[in-house]
Amino acid sequence: MHIIGFLIFGLIVGLLARAIYPGRQPMGFLATAVLGMIGSLVGGLIGHAIWGTGSTADGSWAFTPGGWISSIVGAVLVLYVYLSLVRRRRIL
Repeated sequence: MHIIGFLIFGLIVGLLARAIYPGRQPMGFLATAVLGMIGSLVGGLIGHAIWGTGSTADGSWAFTPGGWISSIVGAVLVLYVYLSLVRRRRIL
């Protein structure tokens, strides 16, 4: 069940990142979900590096507004890197 939740979470975060990022992004639903999942991991790593631990007091992970925001920021960052690499390859 956790994998399905992570896929749905990744799809929502990926869709929000694509809505925030300007321009056209030629991606399907699967690529959008993968974007959201990778962005969530990147955002979590950045948040962990800046603020320390991201778990609750009892050691379990929970959905928090800060987690959503860092996931979206991470997904926008991953989308920027992905599109810059794809555009550079298309030019060459």
